[in-house]
Amino acid sequence: MLKAIIVDDESKSRESLQILLHDFVEGVEVSSLCQDVAEAILAIERDKPDIVFLDIQLQRETGFDLLTKLKDITFEVIFTTAYSEYAIKAFRFSAIDYLLKPIDIEELKKAVGKVEKRMNGNIASRLTELVQNLKVGVSSSENYKLALPTLEGLIFIKTNDILYCEASSNYTQIYTADGKKYLVSKTLKDYEDLLSEHNFFRIHNSYLINLNSIKKYVKGEGGYVILNNDISLDVSKRKKEAFLNKIGVRNA
Repeated sequence: MLKAIIVDDESKSRESLQILLHDFVEGVEVSSLCQDVAEAILAIERDKPDIVFLDIQLQRETGFDLLTKLKDITFEVIFTTAYSEYAIKAFRFSAIDYLLKPIDIEELKKAVGKVEKRMNGNIASRLTELVQNLKVGVSSSENYKLALPTLEGLIFIKTNDILYCEASSNYTQIYTADGKKYLVSKTLKDYEDLLSEHNFFRIHNSYLINLNSIKKYVKGEGGYVILNNDISLDVSKRKKEAFLNKIGVRNA
């Protein structure tokens, strides 16, 4: 049984989430409902929760203020938020779970399920990168850090350090500018969804490339690109036109 605390400054939101957890999610017991940072700190120290459902805006403070006041973060955090799209991307980049209000039952089940599988003690590093990604914002996407779930744990790398990603069944190989590669437990489609707005383009069913890493494009039926590490990757015939439009080239 996972012990949970709900931190939200709106009483209806606290009570609604408690009811959803009780009625629809097995294996979670809510030990405390808190309306502000002070109450939450006391409850966390007393209850030693496994999960904290944390609203971002808490009256005059934020959920981040709560986390910075804690000496150790020994629990998983699921944020409840109505944040904008760019901020949601920051959550996804940092491997932090979030629930959009009003909370959907299926999304709640998924978030708790991921916590049950993870419970790996690296929440502090993920929260640190989340805060940094939120500060960076969309306009400086090259400074975003992406959490890569590898066999060794989470590794954080700047998006602009990625040369390309290659599909490997239900996994993805990620190749970086320093010559390293990482096998991660997400599909290439997952990274296409995350990185397309950060100057990445899927040139082939197997390849998602950082457009900043292209050294040369060679014409052909689909053609191929040569990246900064001198590797050549095919551009599929189906993707060729969209790719050339993306890089501002016509009639190649």
